[in-house]
Amino acid sequence: MTGGRHLVIVESPAKARTISRYLGDDYIVQASVGHIRDIPVPRDLPAEMKKGPYGKFGVDVDGGFDPYYIVSPDKKKTVADLKKALKDADTLYLATDEDREGEAIAWHLLETLKPKKSLPVKRMVFHEITKDAILAALENTREIDSHLVDAQETRRILDRLVGFELSPVLWRKIKPSLSAGRVQSVATRLVVERERERMAFVAADYWDVTGTFGAESEQFTAKIATVDGARVASGSDFADDGTLKPRAASATVLTEESTRTLIEALTDAPATVSSLESKPYTRRPAAPFTTSSLQQEASRKLRLGARQAMRVAQSLYENGYITYMRTDSVTLSGEAIKASRAQAAELYGSQYVPDKPRYYQTKSQSAQEAHEAIRPAGDRFRTPADVSGSLSGDEFRLYELIWKRTVASQMADAKGTTSTVELQLEQKDRTATFRAAGTVITFRGFLAAYEEGRDASRYGSDEAEGKGDKRLPQMEEGQKLDTRELIPDGHSTTPPPRYTEASLVRALEERGIGRPSTYASTVATVQDRGYVLRRGTALVPSWVAFAVVRLLEEHFGAFIDYDFTAQMEQQLDRMAQGELSRAEYLKNFYHSDGTDGPIGLKPMVDDLGDIDARAINSIDIGEGITLRVGRYGAYVERAARDENGELIEGADPQRSSVSDDVAPDELTVALATEMLERAKDDGKVLGTDPETGHEIVAKDGRFGPYVTEILPDPEENGGKKVAKAKQPKPRTGSLLKTMELATITLEDALKLLSLPRVVGTTEDGTEVTAQNGRYGPYLKKGTDSRSLESEEQLFTVTMEEAEKLYAQPKTRGRAAAKPPLKELGTDPTSEKPIVIKDGRFGAYITDGTTNVSLRASESVEEITEKVAIEKLAEKRAKGPAKKPAAKRKAPAKKSTTTKKSTTTKKSTTAKK
Repeated sequence: MTGGRHLVIVESPAKARTISRYLGDDYIVQASVGHIRDIPVPRDLPAEMKKGPYGKFGVDVDGGFDPYYIVSPDKKKTVADLKKALKDADTLYLATDEDREGEAIAWHLLETLKPKKSLPVKRMVFHEITKDAILAALENTREIDSHLVDAQETRRILDRLVGFELSPVLWRKIKPSLSAGRVQSVATRLVVERERERMAFVAADYWDVTGTFGAESEQFTAKIATVDGARVASGSDFADDGTLKPRAASATVLTEESTRTLIEALTDAPATVSSLESKPYTRRPAAPFTTSSLQQEASRKLRLGARQAMRVAQSLYENGYITYMRTDSVTLSGEAIKASRAQAAELYGSQYVPDKPRYYQTKSQSAQEAHEAIRPAGDRFRTPADVSGSLSGDEFRLYELIWKRTVASQMADAKGTTSTVELQLEQKDRTATFRAAGTVITFRGFLAAYEEGRDASRYGSDEAEGKGDKRLPQMEEGQKLDTRELIPDGHSTTPPPRYTEASLVRALEERGIGRPSTYASTVATVQDRGYVLRRGTALVPSWVAFAVVRLLEEHFGAFIDYDFTAQMEQQLDRMAQGELSRAEYLKNFYHSDGTDGPIGLKPMVDDLGDIDARAINSIDIGEGITLRVGRYGAYVERAARDENGELIEGADPQRSSVSDDVAPDELTVALATEMLERAKDDGKVLGTDPETGHEIVAKDGRFGPYVTEILPDPEENGGKKVAKAKQPKPRTGSLLKTMELATITLEDALKLLSLPRVVGTTEDGTEVTAQNGRYGPYLKKGTDSRSLESEEQLFTVTMEEAEKLYAQPKTRGRAAAKPPLKELGTDPTSEKPIVIKDGRFGAYITDGTTNVSLRASESVEEITEKVAIEKLAEKRAKGPAKKPAAKRKAPAKKSTTTKKSTTTKKSTTAKK
């Protein structure tokens, strides 16, 4: 189109900059920066609306579920700029994304900008930002799709109703500031259920034997398969309760003793090749990326979280490197297939490209995003080498991943041969068979470009089956081989692996919960809300999540049911296709009395009955110990017992707080008991200070044990109420390294409370004090300080000794480092030696860069190299501790008498 001025509105500034390069000077490209309007929370409604039908939700639930929209406060300037640009425009192009969110943004722009009826308004859509795609989109515009808008609006209203009805129940029964959500609560339930499985898991021990066999100079290894005719049990044969599964009831479970006896009987026994089988091996390439598979693979290969991966993909899309990144389609366009095949032939050879193109079909019947798979943009892909000058870091790595996956999807199958050999050993009335399998790749095919990653399995990689990519020597049936070595190997079954961000996204997708545009935000939300914590790449539920999920399961079962949530997504898909009425669906969801289907949300909330908050917030640990979720964190509790373990009638229960560092499946009876025993000394009264008359107590605090004095309440002594800021602060003192909470005395405590101690005064009247600081004991004179050699010197150093110390030149840096308590090898990430050191606040693991403190329950002796590596990896994954946000003054209130609020009801006529 030529002539006149044309306004093109997209979502992001980056997208606007890229598109503007492809259009002439007649086009003005501006960004809405996402949504410009939303349904406000009740407190943000205009005063005249708060008492009306919109007052509770921002939605009139009795008036056709009509939402009330306002322009977001931070978008008022954006809207003003868009209106200004629209005044001089001859055509308005709404070029937001083609999915539901993009369609809704376009509709909100139209409703808010209110262009003149004479101004042409065109909906412009594209799935990649290339010059050809943009110019083609200009020539093939359409109207706004009201069905897509309906589906997005319904999802937004559903989320508002569920959140605003269920969250207050959580506030009353668990703790304030919690939230429930249509999808986030279901995702949290998945993580909690996996942790419940781990908590109930009982490890089972089993043994196997690895044999080394050979003839002449060639040898290979094989795993034991049967003993005396019975199959040997492997890890996958055990149930989570530690017993054999029914299908494996006849399997033999080898113990350490029976394994060594067997090896003794079979040592030097010749091995006979009893069977040998070879068959062709073929492996097909994976389909091109969808949103879900991209997030999973970015997590496995690039260590990117779902939210981070989508942020990087968004940038690649907006800058014209890849196609639209929110899609559940695996289909490639004709031009993409042609480009992939041409590039594969050019880079790897024509033999790596099959005779016919490959076509992939989306498995999900509910796939609704109108795009092809995620691929490099254009009809000729830029190789990673082509973009290495313009992309770097995560953007380059993610583009390379997408490019490899796309090209590989059109390449030939990998081919090879899989050989399986079975060996028979017999000696001293004992028989055993060993089995080995190896795959030899004879033609790499698509593997030359890309191989899909896999999540960790609870049973390892083909554990106990002897499989693997290895080459077996040439053999024939009946051939005799030397038995060169038989090695016993003990194992313990492991609990189901925790979800990672990648596997949680896959679990949501498999159950039909959520859609491509919601996966990343859902995974991010459950972490931001504190329901799920990251430990390395694993997702660990908090104790609050256990309480929330239990309440929802017991009282709102339908709204946290996997099938019910998936059906809601399907109904939204039907709505997007114009097959379902928006108002009717919302009416059934919210108001239904259960006559023609599930009971609605409102009747369910109105008829909740009594909820036992104590039971909801309690989890039985065992042996009379209960974990409870309190307003200030989780704690364990049991009835008070004396030194002999006998119950003390009428006494307050024993309690101990539980650190966030303790995962739910790690809280055993033994650990809980240890916590309770240690807590007995917390708050112990040591005696009374003879000088002040104040009680002195010993406590176990967040930063370690300490002593403090208890100041009397001014009001209790007949005094006036004193402002908190003016109340005197109690003296406190951290325990020295040589002191323990259980054995500290009143005399020790008074010495600690005497710090800082005045050692003396210099000739000019400056005091010299001995103090205990973060980095150890030291002397302070004005702003000048000197380190002391030991904590005991805090109480013994004299003024004469202090003067000698100050007479010496001040040494910069720290004192000579103490030798490590333990050395543990090399960290695979930092490639630096791992040691355990004795620090100011106790022992800690370090590789020189990352430090991890040992818990009180952990001893230096029991920390292995593997445990240390895992702890360092977890600490790195958490990142640096966040500083608390600075308090900001409340802005001055603006007068609203002369300016109207930018608000509007949803207009249904414009959509038609």
